[in-house]
Amino acid sequence: MVETRKISLQTQGHCDTIDITAQVQQQLTELDMDNGMVTVFVSGSTAGITTVELEPGLVSDLQRMWERIIPQDISYDHDRRWGDGNGYSHVRASLLGASLVVPFGGKRLMLGTWQQIILIDFDNRPRSRQIVLQFIGE
Repeated sequence: MVETRKISLQTQGHCDTIDITAQVQQQLTELDMDNGMVTVFVSGSTAGITTVELEPGLVSDLQRMWERIIPQDISYDHDRRWGDGNGYSHVRASLLGASLVVPFGGKRLMLGTWQQIILIDFDNRPRSRQIVLQFIGE
């Protein structure tokens, strides 16, 4: 069986990091599936999805890492073409990736004890985000 659901979020941009684990689990709880996998996909080219141990120190570490490897204050061809100043956010999102697959069993996401599913919004302004969840299971 395949079931598709969506989560809508308002984000602040600038490496806004949002824990979506509870929303994904809630959507799973509402389905007639016990075992399978869910693909978590963010629509848009300036945000990404991953898992982390979500605590303030790691969020800060991630933000500094993004600035070291893909800084905001250098020239990007995307910015010259479109003038929107968010070339860095496209590159960051491309590196992180737009999706993640998480297995589930017994109607529970099979995440580690300290593991959460997060969205990171890299854009340079607030955004409305759509996260598509596609559950495949039985």
